[in-house]
Amino acid sequence: MFSGNTFTFLDELAANNNREWFEANKARYESLVREPSLAFIAAMAPALADFAPHFRADPRKMGGSLMRVFRDTRFSRDKTPYKNNIGIQFRHALGKDVHAPGFYLHIAGDGCFLGVGSWHPEADALGKIRDRIAEDPERWFAVRDNKKFSSLWALTGDSLTRPPRGYAADHPAIEDLKRKDFIALASLSPAEIIGPELTKLATTRFSAGAPLVAFLCAAVGVAY
Repeated sequence: MFSGNTFTFLDELAANNNREWFEANKARYESLVREPSLAFIAAMAPALADFAPHFRADPRKMGGSLMRVFRDTRFSRDKTPYKNNIGIQFRHALGKDVHAPGFYLHIAGDGCFLGVGSWHPEADALGKIRDRIAEDPERWFAVRDNKKFSSLWALTGDSLTRPPRGYAADHPAIEDLKRKDFIALASLSPAEIIGPELTKLATTRFSAGAPLVAFLCAAVGVAY
């Protein structure tokens, strides 16, 4: 699938982030980024069907699990046109964007990781997640503090500095209720990315992170 040349391409793209360079190197993008990404996505499909049947491994070139290489520069001061990373997201069948609960792989020259959970959930979903934690903190703690989960994953993301409106400051889960992201990350080395066991490794870690995704699905009212 991926190789050391994949990282070389991503580093060169970061140093030459313009349309002329990308067009001249488009064949390398296809062979070093898109093709191995789609192969990984296809290889993950049976595993997802087993432990997360409502999530999709979609190996289409456009509109599937592989995220677009083109950056959305409309509201950014950074007008460079391309992402210098690979983003692969296995979304819920009902999820339409990156904010929905899901499983994620990130590959870049400055760091690689797996992710599970909801990144920047929209206000309605965020409120439902917080309410679920507030109403049943023990169930949340059982997910958060599970030894298998915590040995492989670390909760991270943005948080409020003060308790959100409507939640008691002395609630036993107040630090988690402050979260604006409900994501967990697991670092990967470049050697693991290019190694022969990437699919197996991702399956093992995603399976261990599945209880977090299941909790979030229940909170927002979709089947896990």
